[in-house]
Amino acid sequence: MALLTPYSKIPELNTATVLLVENEEQFQSRLADAIVQQEKDINVNVRLARKLPLPVENSETRPRIDLVVFIVNLLSERSLQAAESSLSHLGPDYFLGKLCFLVTDARCGAVPQERLLSVRRLAASHHCPVIYAEHQTEDGITMTAMRVLTILKVSAGLSPVATTALYLSTFTRCTFPSDFDED
Repeated sequence: MALLTPYSKIPELNTATVLLVENEEQFQSRLADAIVQQEKDINVNVRLARKLPLPVENSETRPRIDLVVFIVNLLSERSLQAAESSLSHLGPDYFLGKLCFLVTDARCGAVPQERLLSVRRLAASHHCPVIYAEHQTEDGITMTAMRVLTILKVSAGLSPVATTALYLSTFTRCTFPSDFDED
């Protein structure tokens, strides 16, 4: 079993690839379509997976993956467990600005607060951002796609160098407030 690493392949010119990982595949394809529709300046490849590791047999033809997005539905414990177990299949290079968590149903009153806290702790421990997504409306999906595209451009090196480090540091800072560490 090989770890997924972003630097094992040469990047293609003006191209970025995002891997959307969602256990239940409820939001994944709608988000993928929105990402492709939103971006006109660069070639965006969107790959879908239920979990990691990815199949070995397609690794030669698979493009370099610039960003991994774990989609976590807070209404499903299995969704969080799949994201946690998939993390062990990523190489350490992904924890340097090439990984984020996308959370759905954060506003739902039926969501156990411990689950949201678990996602935030997981993201903080890997120094990666958490995006809260509204997946019930087309506007919400479009806004989420734009946010993922912004992170994708930075992680693929297609954003101006001067803003890249600044952007990622402000986006990942305060992912997990220090007062939660005391719990």
